[in-house]
Amino acid sequence: MHKVRTGAIVAITLVAGTALAACGTGVAATPAAPAQPAQQQIADLFPQWNAALATGDPQRVADLYAPDAVLLPTVSNQVRRTRAEIVDYFTKFLKNKPQGVIEDEIVDVLDADTAVNTGVYRFTLTKDGKAQEVRARYTYVYELRDGKWLIVNHHSSAMPEG
Repeated sequence: MHKVRTGAIVAITLVAGTALAACGTGVAATPAAPAQPAQQQIADLFPQWNAALATGDPQRVADLYAPDAVLLPTVSNQVRRTRAEIVDYFTKFLKNKPQGVIEDEIVDVLDADTAVNTGVYRFTLTKDGKAQEVRARYTYVYELRDGKWLIVNHHSSAMPEG
């Protein structure tokens, strides 16, 4: 299931005001609001994150997180608040060769610089040479910083009913 919702951003152009400004009344045109990212652009951030996992490089995965990001990981009880803690988590997690598939996704574009992707994903992990699957709920909160979408909050928890 794939559901996409858009936050409310409305750009109003005052045609009459523009015309009055041209007539010397002093009314200026309202600048357009920044372009809102497409929901698909936000949805495409998960495959990029998943591809970073496939490299096996925890630094590359951590590069997708903002310096002040918070990670509440699936298979650790420790809240990760720094890049070093995020790298530490992925150093251990990547040993299981994780690959995720989204089963249910909701993308909310809140404004031009903030979006949320939440839903359910399934991970295939390899432990002791045996593949196992873990279904989990997830939330990624993204912010556009210096032209790049970064994860500022990532919460993933195993499904309570398996």
